[in-house]
Amino acid sequence: MASAVLELESFVREALCKGIFRQEIEKAALSAGWSPEQIKSAMNAYADIRFAVPVPKPRPHLSAREAFLYLVMFSTLYYASFNLGDLLFELINHYLPDPASHDDYRKMFWDSTRWNISSLIISFPVFLFMSRFIGREVAQNPVKRQSSIRRWLTYLTLFVASSIMIGDLTTLVYNVLGGELTIRFLLKVVVAGTISGAVFGYYLWDLRKEEIEL
Repeated sequence: MASAVLELESFVREALCKGIFRQEIEKAALSAGWSPEQIKSAMNAYADIRFAVPVPKPRPHLSAREAFLYLVMFSTLYYASFNLGDLLFELINHYLPDPASHDDYRKMFWDSTRWNISSLIISFPVFLFMSRFIGREVAQNPVKRQSSIRRWLTYLTLFVASSIMIGDLTTLVYNVLGGELTIRFLLKVVVAGTISGAVFGYYLWDLRKEEIEL
C-alpha cells in the first residue's frame, strides 16, 4: 500500500512539473481507479503555489513526545467520562433506590461517589489542560492535525462512543419489549447516551472541520 501511494505521488509530481492543472490530474487519477481520499492525500503533498517545480509540504512525523501528549489527553477523557457516568448512576440509585438493595448500600454509595468525585477533580482538569496545550501547538503548526496517532485515537474514540450508544439503545429496546421500562432505568440510558453522544459528536465535528481545512 505504501509503494502504491508513493507511485501516485510520483505521478502527481510529474504531472505538476509538466504544468498540468490540478483538476485534470485529479480527474485522470480518479478515472484510473484511485479513491478520492488517496488522490486528495497525494495532491496535498505539494503546495498549491506557482514555482518552477512542485514544492512539497512538510509532513507530520510521530515523536515520543507527541504520542505521550495524545495518550494522556485521550486516557483522561475516557477516565473522566467513565467516572462521570458512574457518579450519575450512583446518584440515580441513591434517589431512586431498588427496594431489594441491602443495608450496606449507603456506605458503599458514599465510598463510590467520593472516589468518582476525586477522579473527576484530577482527570477532567488534566484533560482540559492537555486539550488546550495540544490545540495551541496545532494552531501554531497546522500540519500536526495530520498526526497519525491523533487520527487513530480519534477514530478509536468514535468507535468506543458509537459502540456504547448502540449498546445503550439496544438495551433500551430490549427492556421496552420486555415491559421492564422504569424511570430508574430510563435515566441511566439517558446518562450513558448523553455522555457517549457528546464525545462522539465533538470528535466527529473535529474530523469534519479538519477535512474542510485540508
